[in-house]
Amino acid sequence: MNVLTTHLPEVLIVEPKLFGDQRGFFLESYQFERYVQNGITRPFVQDNLSRSRFGVLRGLHLQNPVTQGKLVTVLRGRVLDVAVDVRVGSPNFGRHVAVELSEDNRRQLWVPRGFAHGFAVLSETADFFYKCDEYYSPKDEISVRWNDPAIGIDWGVADPSLSPKDAEAPLLADVKGLPRYGEV
Repeated sequence: MNVLTTHLPEVLIVEPKLFGDQRGFFLESYQFERYVQNGITRPFVQDNLSRSRFGVLRGLHLQNPVTQGKLVTVLRGRVLDVAVDVRVGSPNFGRHVAVELSEDNRRQLWVPRGFAHGFAVLSETADFFYKCDEYYSPKDEISVRWNDPAIGIDWGVADPSLSPKDAEAPLLADVKGLPRYGEV
């Protein structure tokens, strides 16, 4: 596999090695030792799959104090996937990485603990798969406004379809209970 660094050093783009021929393809989507060698060290305890239609935007979400890292990928379709550093005291607080994930590029994005995560569907539908290194904890869930001008994400979708929770999420400056840099 090929691991690419981003301008946020903790956020990684993983390109699994693809073996293909006229019959189709094979790839190893996860192998513990290879990921550990690249800094993704916690064991995964939960896998999730969502299907969404064009224009759906899910996010920005995180958990605290029960934090959660995510290894995300797209099985079918195409999304813009975003990770935002929301760790209070981080030199990169409020900065984001945006990466297109698709069934064609087979890329994965590592969204570490302490980062908010979201994605917008750019294809007719998308099947979005993610591995989590901590269980989902509804009482610890935090949302950040998807269109916060202080973050400045260009989602590539003019009028996204949002859940009520995401539509009403506070701006990053107004969010209480964010994780602290160096503690997650």
